[in-house]
Amino acid sequence: MKRSPTSPEQSARSETRKTLSREAWIAAAIAALEKKGIANVKIDHLSKQLKVTRGSFYFHFQNLKDLLDSLLEEWRRRNCKPFEALIDQEVIDGPAFFDAVTGVWIREDPFSPRLDLAIRDWARGSAVIARKVQAQDDFRMALLVRAFAAMSYDQDESLIRARITYFQQIGYYATHFKEPPADRKRFRSLYTKILIGSE
Repeated sequence: MKRSPTSPEQSARSETRKTLSREAWIAAAIAALEKKGIANVKIDHLSKQLKVTRGSFYFHFQNLKDLLDSLLEEWRRRNCKPFEALIDQEVIDGPAFFDAVTGVWIREDPFSPRLDLAIRDWARGSAVIARKVQAQDDFRMALLVRAFAAMSYDQDESLIRARITYFQQIGYYATHFKEPPADRKRFRSLYTKILIGSE
């Protein structure tokens, strides 16, 4: 009796588990996104790069959108949640809260500057992604405004100081500025002094 042809998806589910993990696929997709942009995040491209069949992909993901959603979730986990974890903090000490916010960028653990830039680049061609990025920008900026307000700056000055701080930080990694970690730590207090206007 002849067997009916099977689809790639069905073949994937009948494969043994000698496939790459879901995490490996996501890591490869993130690397492709960071290096060449969203246009390079394709199943065939990744399969060739990883030297596996498409069936390995379908073992873990329903389709390309499923993978792209996973990339966004990884961005949220690494680059959004550390800031969101600060939302419930009572801001009594403005400089300390400022350090808590900026520390997310400086530690780069788990925050990834390259992933943030790649998502921003993706947002240029997607209104949906652009809205997500804008919402996160607004959220991070609001945290900085709270820090400056706790330092007794008025509403307008808190906003402008928050913008200067945020744009400086984005520019820092958008220009791919290279600086030894030791120097970045050494200059942190000076940056803070200048940005918050302390004597």
